[in-house]
Amino acid sequence: MNAPKASGVYNVVVIGAGTAGLVTAAGTASLGGRVALIERNKMGGDCLNFGCVPSKALISSARLVQQIREAEKWGLRQQKPQFEFAEVMERMRSRRAKIAPNDSQERFESLGVDVFRGEARFVSPREVEVDGQHLRARNFVIAAGSRAAIPRIDGLDAVPYFTNETIFDELHEKPGSMVVLGGGPIGCELGQAFSRIGIKISIVHSGDQLLPPEDRDVAGFMQKRFAAEGMEVRLNAKTTRVRSEKGKIILETNHGEVAADRLLIATGRTPNVERLSLKIAGVKYTEHGVEVNDYMQTSQPHIYAAGDVANRLKFTHTADFTARAVVRNTLMPLQLLRQKVNCAVVPWCTYTDPEVAHVGLGEKEAVKRGIPYDLFVVPMEEVDRAVVENEEAGFAKILTQKGSDKILGATIIAPHAGDLLHEFVLAMNAGVGLGKIANMIHAYPTFAELARKAGDKYNKTRLTPFAKKLFAWLYRRAF
Repeated sequence: MNAPKASGVYNVVVIGAGTAGLVTAAGTASLGGRVALIERNKMGGDCLNFGCVPSKALISSARLVQQIREAEKWGLRQQKPQFEFAEVMERMRSRRAKIAPNDSQERFESLGVDVFRGEARFVSPREVEVDGQHLRARNFVIAAGSRAAIPRIDGLDAVPYFTNETIFDELHEKPGSMVVLGGGPIGCELGQAFSRIGIKISIVHSGDQLLPPEDRDVAGFMQKRFAAEGMEVRLNAKTTRVRSEKGKIILETNHGEVAADRLLIATGRTPNVERLSLKIAGVKYTEHGVEVNDYMQTSQPHIYAAGDVANRLKFTHTADFTARAVVRNTLMPLQLLRQKVNCAVVPWCTYTDPEVAHVGLGEKEAVKRGIPYDLFVVPMEEVDRAVVENEEAGFAKILTQKGSDKILGATIIAPHAGDLLHEFVLAMNAGVGLGKIANMIHAYPTFAELARKAGDKYNKTRLTPFAKKLFAWLYRRAF
């Protein structure tokens, strides 16, 4: 007979119903564990409600608008795309609503999970309180996620602004212009999408390149692409003050003022640690998140953390990955049976057009760490499928260990780059070298041929002058 809700001792109490929390709760319940899941806001967390799902739905509409705008590239007559801004935004919300049942309270309760809605805080290392109810557990999992980081800028609190957590539900009418504060992935993705559906976009970024983790040639490519689409990008622009004047929001920077109808802040993420009373639980944390070991255990071994609240790389897929390890580790009675989390090969993708996908080392990071490498670059115009699809802008760059075909990292700028990257992700995890990729049969014509072409470029480096002489001698011997 099932124990009454909130009574007794749970196997696991999970704080947060974003990706990490949902994966942990579902996995634990499926293995027969008694699990409680606490969420103070919306089921599905950032990914479903404010991140991956709505942004990619919006980006897909914006991409089609741009293709219609550029119809002549496909031999069609030039035409102006016809759409209503509000209908595009509503379509985005409807796509999100179609996915939402997967993360709903009803579904998780059907899996046997006790769902509690409210604010969770530790009252001891073995107990949390949520809206007056006290939950005890053998293990706890902190999966409280992260939120939009708001910079400290004079006057910012006196003007209206959006973040990714508000813009998808609160922007109903198309403004004439918008300034995006921040040139990272969120700023670039949403900036380009909103530009394509008719908003004049200015990106103001304090750094010296867009997409800071990427190499400079990658960032430079995207900056040129944005400029070609009519977007303004201001780099090295430190915003010192924000004010509202005559219906405009004005950013004062060291490179002059930028005025727009609306402001979107996209300056990074900050972990949700403040309201959990972690000190009472004896859990160590910093402004960067909860501190964990390789098993995702906090300073209290029976308390784990997963997802954005603990991960340096704040992606949905790393949240999923760490949560899967936590499910196993909360079940195993001995440390030697528990799974270490290895994030040495983590892919990511920025869903601009073209996409920017990355895994492992880029040139900038390799130079910084003093790692010798060989570089193989495949322009997309060398890939026949890209040419026939009018998608030949972009390139792939593969770093290998100096003098070897061992793949150290890959970056792809191309349509479907996020999908194309995974051949290299698999190769790196399996220890498959670039030369072996060249020996695999790739269907023609596909975008995936770029991996084989990179392998071909590596194999050509093995054709030394001595080898050429040897082959020439063998051919002569054949007659």
